[in-house]
Amino acid sequence: MTSNHRTLSFALALVALSAAALILPAAALQHAAASETAQPAASPQPALGDEEKARQYFTDLPLRTQEGKSVRFYSDVLKDRVVLINFVYTNCPDTCPLVTQQLNQVRDRLGEMFDNPIRFVSISTDPLRDTPQALAEFARQQKADDPGWVFLTGEKENIDFVLKRLGQFSPDPEAHSTLMIAGNVRTRHWIKIMPMTPVRGIVLKLQSLASEG
Repeated sequence: MTSNHRTLSFALALVALSAAALILPAAALQHAAASETAQPAASPQPALGDEEKARQYFTDLPLRTQEGKSVRFYSDVLKDRVVLINFVYTNCPDTCPLVTQQLNQVRDRLGEMFDNPIRFVSISTDPLRDTPQALAEFARQQKADDPGWVFLTGEKENIDFVLKRLGQFSPDPEAHSTLMIAGNVRTRHWIKIMPMTPVRGIVLKLQSLASEG
């Protein structure tokens, strides 16, 4: 598998990430509202709040968890959380299991902070083969079957759209990025985490995000 480190694309709400972190600027969040007001309307429309703009950007497309539960990506998975997002496919022979084991260690060191407020989100890059059952088996094999760790699959067009919004889409599932993305959704502070970051470094970054707001 190749590491295809890309810049996190947040055209409406996130600007290009630095190697350390980014703060979501108010000007960037106004993009969605501006495009909407450019359209003719029969009556004035209320201004969108930051949460609604984030929902529109990340989308509330329906996805499925490893338990087969239908969830909305922003409202049910991201909202009000500190999240660490990574990208996997269950037929991956080496890198995905290694990264998952690394995150197991991060989870253990987070202690009570894991699941509330910090959640792990692993998104399949191969939704055609990664059924909820396949993801559940992968989670069990990797000892990642935890209530605070959500594995997501779904209709390919929905997964592809979400991956594009996160700047992590690849037409070849095996060429997906090993970059991890972490953010405090409430404060709109997002960072990128390289897979070679030590476990302690990842823990400190997540704790710092969780301390905000």
